[in-house]
Amino acid sequence: MKKSLLIFFALLFITGFGIASEPGNSAKTGDDDGDQLDIIAKVVDHDYVDFYFFGKLQLPKLPSITIGGVKIDFSVTKSLFMMVLSSLLLIGVLIRAAAVNTRNRVPKGIGNFVETIVMFIRDEIVVPNMGKEGLKLLPFFLTLFFFILFANLIGLIPFLAQPTKNLSVTTGLALITFSTTQIMGMKKNGVFGYIRGLVPHGIPLFVLPIMIVVEFIGLFTKPFALLMRLFANITAGSIIILSLIGLIFIMNWAGAVIAVPFGLFINLLEIFVALLQAYVFTMLSVIFINMAMHQH
Repeated sequence: MKKSLLIFFALLFITGFGIASEPGNSAKTGDDDGDQLDIIAKVVDHDYVDFYFFGKLQLPKLPSITIGGVKIDFSVTKSLFMMVLSSLLLIGVLIRAAAVNTRNRVPKGIGNFVETIVMFIRDEIVVPNMGKEGLKLLPFFLTLFFFILFANLIGLIPFLAQPTKNLSVTTGLALITFSTTQIMGMKKNGVFGYIRGLVPHGIPLFVLPIMIVVEFIGLFTKPFALLMRLFANITAGSIIILSLIGLIFIMNWAGAVIAVPFGLFINLLEIFVALLQAYVFTMLSVIFINMAMHQH
């Protein structure tokens, strides 16, 4: 009985990434009269959440507005829905952890787990790179880490998806880090001091115009690297899993023998990737902000 349940949940875990397909909006992967699987359709954003054989949850449609000739659509999409859901889960977990640590002199359970992560970010990321001065920004870095972690992990739950697979979401996160970097740099060095410090001292005069252009471009390559790294790594995991699932349509039972164990392995690997990408994004944010504050 236990083995049967384990197999059932393993298969459910895999199918949550999108075995079911939509008629008229998918590409053939099997015989002419076989099933269909459109990998791109499963990765891109939609105005609904697909629960496959349980049906679809249509998300609210809001009227768009036009500002300066640009049409802006405020309708709720799957990525926004998943962001809100992961944020609510995060708030619930942190409130629970705070309550547990308040009742117990020695942290235990979920409180101990969260405190361990907080201590790690403080002692292994923020303080070594920014010193004690970085502790005032610790809440910001913790918010970044926990939000990205939960946004990455929520997609491992069957039928749900990572909002970090959406380029707009990772761009928003990168812009937050970019804005904080500029604000902290100007606050520490002054507006003109920060701008003057972007170009290293002692540069020959004939090289100065080139260095100004290079340093200006460098301001934007840092957040671009942040958003692309997070987006590409999270999206790649989903594409690999969906590609493995496609073997079922091509090879039938032989494909299932290959797809299920490898799909489970990739899912387990995605847990590590979710942690790693949250860590990398936070670490690079700390480094970029520290570089802006201490330019010499």
